[in-house]
Formats: sequence, C-alpha cells, structure tokens
Amino acid sequence: MENISIAAAAVIAFAVSAITGKFLIPFLRRIKFGQTIKEIGPTWHKKKQGTPNMGGFLFIFGTVAGIAAGFILLAADGAASLSVVNNAKLFGGLGLALACGFIGFLDDYIKDVKKQNLGLRAKQKLAMQLLAAAAYLATIYLAGDTSTTVIFPFFGQIDFGLFYYPLMVLVILFVSNAVNLTDGIDGLAGSVTFIVCLAVLAMAGLLQLDGMGLYAGALAGGLLGFLIYNFYPAKVFMGDTGSMFLGGSVLALGFGINLPVLIAAFGIIYVIEALSVVLQVISFQTTGKRIFKMSPIHHHFEMCGWSEKKIVGVFSLVTLLGGIISVVAVFNI
Repeated sequence: MENISIAAAAVIAFAVSAITGKFLIPFLRRIKFGQTIKEIGPTWHKKKQGTPNMGGFLFIFGTVAGIAAGFILLAADGAASLSVVNNAKLFGGLGLALACGFIGFLDDYIKDVKKQNLGLRAKQKLAMQLLAAAAYLATIYLAGDTSTTVIFPFFGQIDFGLFYYPLMVLVILFVSNAVNLTDGIDGLAGSVTFIVCLAVLAMAGLLQLDGMGLYAGALAGGLLGFLIYNFYPAKVFMGDTGSMFLGGSVLALGFGINLPVLIAAFGIIYVIEALSVVLQVISFQTTGKRIFKMSPIHHHFEMCGWSEKKIVGVFSLVTLLGGIISVVAVFNI
C-alpha cells in the first residue's frame, strides 16, 4: 500500500503541475510577470528577457496536492511509520519549504512587479530565513525528536549537544541559498532536484520512512510536470518562488530521513554552486582576481562555450553519482 500511495502522490503531483502550466503560464505572460535579466549576466541571456517568472507555483501546487492525496491513502492503510515525529517532519518540512517559497515570492514580486532588480535586501531575506529555520527545528523538537546527534555514514556519529541547533540553522541557511543559486539556466535546478528526489525515495524505502518517500515522490512528480515547460528553451522560469521552495524541500528530505549530512552528497551540485560564489568573492576581494569567468559555476561553463543542455546533462550526471553514493551510505549505518 505504501508504494501505491507514493506512486499516486507522484502521478497526482505531475498532473496538477502539468495542467496548471496550461493556465498559469499564459496568465503570467498576460500580467507581465516576466523575468528581468541582470546586466551582469551572460549577454546571450538577454533574449530571455520577459519570459514568465514564478513558474515554481506549478510544482508547489503539484507537490502539496500529491502529499495530501498520498497521506490520506497512507493514513487509511494505517502505515506504521506515520508516527507523531515522522508526521512532524513531513508537514513541518513542507511548512519550511512553503515558508522559503514565500520568501522567494516576495523577492520575485519586488523584482517583477516593483521592477527593483535586486529584490529583497540581504538582511530582510536573512531575517525571514532565520525565522523559518527556527520554526522548523522547534516543530521537530516539540514533536519529540530532541536528539542532538548527527550520523556520519561510514564514520559513526557525533553528539553536538547545545551546538546542534545553531549548527543546523547554519545548514538550513546554506542549503536553501545554495539551491537558489543553482537556478540560473533552463532546466538545471529542476533536473538536479528531480534526481535528488529519486535518491531520497530510494533511501526512504530502505529506511522504511513512508512520509519522506511520499514527499520525495510528490516533489519528483511536480518537478517533472514543471520541466515540460522549463527545458531549454524555457517557456517559464521557476523564479525565486520555486528555487527557494526547492531549497526548503531538499532540507526537509535530508532532515526527514535523519541524515542531513548526506545533503552534501546527493546535493553535491548545490554545494559546488554555492562554494563557487564564496570562492569567487573571497578571491576578488583579497587579490582582485577572479577564479571563475563568472559565478555561480554553471555560468563559468557557459562562458567556456558549453551549451545549456550540456551543463544540465553533466550536472545531472554528477547529482546521480552523488545520489548513488548516498544510497550506498545508508547500507553502512
């Protein structure tokens, strides 16, 4: 029954996402919610100016619908893994993703409607992300998961004690922004995260965590429906609305399977994208020189002559390898 519920969640999420696109994309175009291309970006991206933005609502609607339908089926079957803590991680994680998506929506709204290209100020975004992170961790704690131990597959585990919560807040801030940085070319963030969902789906199955399998399946289905419109050449962009929601979802999945450390493996592309920005800034501010032609690193490869399709293909393959390593790691816990 668990597999049927997860499959149903994926199918429903795909259908909702794909069908919503038929109506939402023309609506976004009609009200001129189009992407504003930054001057500092690759010059050939200028042709994308005006492409409808906020397409992330497609997979957000799809994911929520899929999780709701799948959960009803799981609950009706009396799935053993749907405990108070697991439910808190499922719905608390979805709440974290929606909160991140709302932050992204505000950013998109300011850029697309107010025509202020930089969107939310960094301090505003950071303050809201801190609130979302604290609310999520508090939800898990109040549900009964008070553990401060982090499992490191192959190496053992470490109890961080009082340092656990500040450390996890930093992890949430880093990952949510790292996924956001990955959204820069057609189909990239959606394709990478789709593969992440498949990896988590496999791990959730091995760990018998139906709720996280449900989340991963629903998000995968929603993303597949979105990618119909987002593959090169994109008819719609997910915007910060979508990429921030994906960041929250990746965190929800990593924490939900009780292995946040594995985000570094199955989310290796997010980590590389974020580190490329950090290294670029440090290098330029200290030496006046740039390590990459442009950051995040997917733009560097664009500047090197790689096509968007090639970048998506290579980055997806790297994510697949990271996902395989993560699944193998679960066998060694």
